[in-house]
Amino acid sequence: MGFMGIGMQELFVILLIVLILFGAKKVPELARGLGSGIREFKKAAKDIGDGGDNAKAASASDPTAAGRSGSAPSSSGGASPSDAERS
Repeated sequence: MGFMGIGMQELFVILLIVLILFGAKKVPELARGLGSGIREFKKAAKDIGDGGDNAKAASASDPTAAGRSGSAPSSSGGASPSDAERS
């Protein structure tokens, strides 16, 4: 048995369909995007598991990240500027 109850023949057919749909040039780009997405997910999961200590250290060493932290509430009671413009 293969991956999650899928045999080798089924995997081959699925890969062949993906190749036909997206083409040989697009498949490596899709794989790169999938890999970077998985990498980011694992990094975020690790940061959450560590209690976010890595994110705090990164924002302390990066002055531009400190402005993006959003820890201080805005003068509009926590609403974003786009919410204030709609009112």
